[in-house]
Amino acid sequence: QVQLVESGGGLVQAGGSLRLSCAASGRTFSDYAMGWFRQAPGEEREFVSAISFSGTNTYYADSVKGRFTISRDHAKGTVYLQTNNLKPEDTAVYYCAADSVSRLRIGVFLGGDLDAWGQGTLVTVSS
Repeated sequence: QVQLVESGGGLVQAGGSLRLSCAASGRTFSDYAMGWFRQAPGEEREFVSAISFSGTNTYYADSVKGRFTISRDHAKGTVYLQTNNLKPEDTAVYYCAADSVSRLRIGVFLGGDLDAWGQGTLVTVSS
């Protein structure tokens, strides 16, 4: 089992940027496809982005496409989510998650059926 710890959240004005990090420990980081989800107050958790173990394949929700970029650094065992041009509707707790299959299974991420989750980091975007 892999353990995940997110960081990098905070308060930012609309139009600003944040880089979220997810540090993995435990099982070999490169065995997992990784992704980000978010949950706004009073809302259901929603998929944001995912990346294959190699980093070659990525996938984004339409709501963040062109503004957010997912990447991973195997040497550091970390997945990043660069968030640009943030909007108030991006306000949420952002969670990192892992799928114990190296290739990117979009259906698994869209269904939210992941093998490990972090505790979340709060992003607040003011207007």
